[in-house]
Amino acid sequence: MIEDKELRGLFRIESAERLQRLDDGLLQLEKTPADQSLLEDLFREAHSLKGASRMLGLAEIQTLAHQLEDALGAARKGEAVIRSDAVAEMYQTLETIRRLVKVAVEEPSVADSVVWSAELNTKSVQPSNTLQAENPIAKSEIRTPQLNAPQSNIPPSSVFRIETIRVEPKKLDALLTQTGELTVTKIRIARRLVEIDELLDYCDEWERAVHTGQANVIEQGLASLQGRLNHLRGDSYEDSTRLSFVAEQIESGVRTLRLLPMSTLFGLFPRMVHDLARDQHKEVELVIEGEDAVADKHVLEEMKDPLMHMLRNSIDHGIEAPEQREQAGKSRTGTVRIKASQNPASIIIEVSDDGRGLDLEEIKRTALKRGMHTEQELLGMSAVQIQSLILLPGFSTSTLITDVSGRGVGLDVVRNNIEHLKGTLQIDTVPGCGLTLLAQLPISLATVRVLIVATSDCRYALPVEHVQFSRKVPLHEMYTMEGRLTVLIDGQAVYMGRLDALLGLEVFPRVRNSQAIVACVILRVGEERFGLIVDEVVDELEVVLKPQSKLLKRVRNVSGATILETGEVCMVLNPSDLLKTLRKEFVASAPVAATDSLPAKKVLLLAEDSITTRTQEKRILEGAGYEVVTAVDGVDAYNQLSTRSFDAVVSDIMMPNMTGLGLTEKIRANKKYAELPIILVTSLASEEDQRRGLEAGANAYISKPSFDQQVLLDCLARLI
Repeated sequence: MIEDKELRGLFRIESAERLQRLDDGLLQLEKTPADQSLLEDLFREAHSLKGASRMLGLAEIQTLAHQLEDALGAARKGEAVIRSDAVAEMYQTLETIRRLVKVAVEEPSVADSVVWSAELNTKSVQPSNTLQAENPIAKSEIRTPQLNAPQSNIPPSSVFRIETIRVEPKKLDALLTQTGELTVTKIRIARRLVEIDELLDYCDEWERAVHTGQANVIEQGLASLQGRLNHLRGDSYEDSTRLSFVAEQIESGVRTLRLLPMSTLFGLFPRMVHDLARDQHKEVELVIEGEDAVADKHVLEEMKDPLMHMLRNSIDHGIEAPEQREQAGKSRTGTVRIKASQNPASIIIEVSDDGRGLDLEEIKRTALKRGMHTEQELLGMSAVQIQSLILLPGFSTSTLITDVSGRGVGLDVVRNNIEHLKGTLQIDTVPGCGLTLLAQLPISLATVRVLIVATSDCRYALPVEHVQFSRKVPLHEMYTMEGRLTVLIDGQAVYMGRLDALLGLEVFPRVRNSQAIVACVILRVGEERFGLIVDEVVDELEVVLKPQSKLLKRVRNVSGATILETGEVCMVLNPSDLLKTLRKEFVASAPVAATDSLPAKKVLLLAEDSITTRTQEKRILEGAGYEVVTAVDGVDAYNQLSTRSFDAVVSDIMMPNMTGLGLTEKIRANKKYAELPIILVTSLASEEDQRRGLEAGANAYISKPSFDQQVLLDCLARLI
């Protein structure tokens, strides 16, 4: 731990930058291992990191950086060639250095609480076969960085937070200048208070003159008072204008300080994409565009996880295996692209791939199977609406559920996080050619431009990025279509809703004839348009958005609040929620037949040869309300299938007499059990094992090393 606070902060910044450059450089080095310029840069970064660590007495970091320096130095001199597995070991070393740095730069009170039980073996290690000398006679003795410490003892990396912001001196100079102007204005306003006090004293003298009947004094006093008031008004107007200008300059300057380039965020992903593609035996190239676009620091921090989900979705579900791509006439290497662009109010982030795209028919079959929609409802949906179903919680078309895929967790989380940032998520796909996820977010979350509308004697704010236009519409132009109030806009039917009704306010009856005209605001969320009927469109303003109280962290239809110039608290509405509310208003709930009896329990067949594991899983399942029948191996389980009806099978793989894979294959061979859900819970966690489970016919695959009982229960809830 670094005791000196200033040095601690400096090392935090320097080490983060050097480690990021080493990370990016190693990715490039895998493609061009003979790039001397790149080797020179990486060698220099490792050397500088070693020197900084040595100066601060961080022996472990110094030793690891020295090992990196040695390996890169040997390649730089032509004494060795760096192979891909050597680069993989270097990645592990970088991760370990990052965790060591995290402990070193923590505040003392935090660092003291960190349990650091791993004893890192930083001594010399044996030469690695992955660094091979170009001269076959003299083998290289350069060692590859390697750690013997168990990774589980190293504290995990923390949530992505941008701790420091680099600021150009000219921006600080501009703010300092405006601060000086603010001081001058403060002095001038204080002087106005003195003038007001003088006027009040003058009024007291004038009042005494009135009581004594001095008419000439009154006449002269009135003229003097008017002159002094006019002078005060002029000075106050000048002060107000100056203060408004200075405040706007300072606000703009401070907001600019928080704007960071997208490269701050995008730099996190090349390594992740590389590792994920390698683990899935896929060839993927990541293309990054628009790194110079800027967004608020908080937006970057909160978008890290959604972007990670979007990239995982592209690689997991979009990009095909190299052999499949060749069969489809594509190149073996798939392309995943992150692109950022911006306009004055928004930042747009696109994640696209040239993979298989969305299968709309498969999406409809899944929605039908899970009871999300009826056949009739699906027939009435547009392609855009069907695509949007993949954003629903729990939705997944994957035929195999594993620890990282197929549980329907991912894109719904992405959508929720983006909406939390006051943004929207759109989907565009061409089956067989690829998928694009487009997130539109405000550049800054501190202020927002809104349209103020009034309804039921209250004012509400609508973010202008969702407002297309407002207009007066005669009542006779509105009609009812499919039970919904509708108006024709530019030849397109747009559904309408009364804002007060959508917000659950008391709707006062309004007597209107057919010639009456109402105010409407047309909004767009993604590809869908809808209208709001309001009493009045008041104004368009830029307001400071106040965060909601923790007690009201997520209120439907509301994204925040602001204070208007009148002092009135005004709710800022959430257009995405309003659209959902408008849809629900017209969805008739199906009648539910009354019954006095409790629903029958779902029955599970549990196959597990370990009595301890079998007992534990049985308790978990019975605690969740299932009836559980146990079997000691695959043969026992298959025999019990004929004794009664089961709703699902939960099985281990490694069992005597008949394995779980054998049991699965035998069950699937019997047409009677073709639709019976099968979940494999096993310690075999490799991708090859999961593939074998899929080929055997399993619906879900959960590995015991990362076993979470909620995962098992969620799988059952989805499959039964």
